[in-house]
Amino acid sequence: MTMENESVGDFFKQVRETKGLTVDDVASKTRIHPDFLKALEEGNFAKLPDQVFAKGFVRSYARSLGLDEEDAMRRFAESAGLFYNKQSELDRLRVRQLEDERRKQANRKVVIAAAAVAVLGLVLLLNREQSAVAPSRQAVEPQASTKVPPPAGKPVGNTGPSGSRTSQDNSSVTRGQERADHAQPAGVAENHPAPATSEPSAGSAPKPAEPVPLASSSVEPLGGLPSDVRGAQEASLVLDLEAVEVSWVVVQADGASPHEALLRPGERMRWTAAERFMLTLGNAGGVRVELNGKPQGPFGPSGKVARDILLKR
Repeated sequence: MTMENESVGDFFKQVRETKGLTVDDVASKTRIHPDFLKALEEGNFAKLPDQVFAKGFVRSYARSLGLDEEDAMRRFAESAGLFYNKQSELDRLRVRQLEDERRKQANRKVVIAAAAVAVLGLVLLLNREQSAVAPSRQAVEPQASTKVPPPAGKPVGNTGPSGSRTSQDNSSVTRGQERADHAQPAGVAENHPAPATSEPSAGSAPKPAEPVPLASSSVEPLGGLPSDVRGAQEASLVLDLEAVEVSWVVVQADGASPHEALLRPGERMRWTAAERFMLTLGNAGGVRVELNGKPQGPFGPSGKVARDILLKR
């Protein structure tokens, strides 16, 4: 491979070694972390920051070695163009996924609102039916008679010669006579005739029957609405990724579409699934992997791509 066709990383490495410089020497001149310089020489662009910063690294590296910066930038564009084009596609994919998620959330809110309106309408309908049948639950009580005929054999009407006593006086005399009758021992009534004011009984009058209240009719109340049933099942698998170095990842949960993401040092992301995950790491040694809180891996050294990693129960 000629110098013209070499990648930017091979070109930098060859010139650096020719001048007898180490990566640390270049790092001290450019103030660029040695890991980024190694990633640039190895063509591991996934470990580099965004494209704008990577271009700045290339210019600084070329300047420290006394090389033409524009020629170095051309080599970088040829070497890293495919990777950054893919990153742009990933960014567009993430934007589409976010828009799809927002649409799903909006549709979910509409469905929930419609369900709430339907439940409210059903509650109002049932309350109206209960109000309509409530009067039938009340008992119909008979009215007691206001007039009670006097007992048989007791005096009625006026007892005085003037005949001016009222019905209230008659009631008092009747009650007094009843107490006197109850106070006399057996056989006394035969020797002492009844007072002259009392009229002999024409015969024994039947005692009026006691009123019997009707049984109150009862109506079973309508049943209430069933409570909401939440059928949502919690995911049984939780995947946590934490980047210690820059890396792109591809995660497929169960049979869903794969999700791609670019993680920078310190960033964390979480996915959930019911059965399994299929994982691809652009920088196997630069990502910590945990499944349900348990560390997984390692899946390879830094700078290497680990594909089709199956994580399941």
